[in-house]
Amino acid sequence: MATLGTLATHPARDRLDLFASPTSAALQQWPGGAEAYGAEIDPGLADTAAFCEAYDVPLEASANCVVLAGKREGVERMAACVVLATTRADVNGVARRRLDVRKISFAPMDVAVERSDMEYGGITPVGLPADWPILIDARVVEQPLVVIGSGLRRSKIVLPGAVLATLPGVEVVTDLAREIPA
Repeated sequence: MATLGTLATHPARDRLDLFASPTSAALQQWPGGAEAYGAEIDPGLADTAAFCEAYDVPLEASANCVVLAGKREGVERMAACVVLATTRADVNGVARRRLDVRKISFAPMDVAVERSDMEYGGITPVGLPADWPILIDARVVEQPLVVIGSGLRRSKIVLPGAVLATLPGVEVVTDLAREIPA
C-alpha cells in the first residue's frame, strides 16, 4: 500500500473503476501499473491546493499534468507536461523548444477533454494518446511518491515518481519547470 497523507489507497489494478477508460487500459498494459495505487477523493476537492490541504498531501508530492497545443507549418501538435505543484511549466521556453513548434499554448479545455477522453481537472499522463509526447520535469521523477490525476476528478493515482519516467512517450526534462516564488 502506498501511504501519502490521509489518502486511502488500493492497488490500481484492483480498482480500475476509479480511472477514466484510457487510464484503466494503460494501467493494465503498462508494467508501471503494477506500482500504481488509486485513491478515491471528493471530486469537489480535485484541484491541487484544495486536494493537498484536505488530504494532508505536501505540494511537493503532487504533480499537475497540463495539455499543450502547438503548431509548426500549419500542423497541430499536442503534448503534455507534468510538473510538481510547487512549480510552473516553462511552456514558452523549454516546452516550445522541445516540441519544435513556433507557437504554443495551453490547449483549450474542451479540446483537452475531448482528445484525452478524460475530465478537466483530472487529466493524467497515464493513458494519453500514443502520439502525444509527454514531458516530465526531472523533479517529479525524483519524488519517492507522487500524486497525479486519474483521468477523473473523483480519484487520484499515487506512484513512485521514477515509475512515471517509464511511461511510453515520456521524456524527462531538467528544468522543464520553474519554482513558484513564495
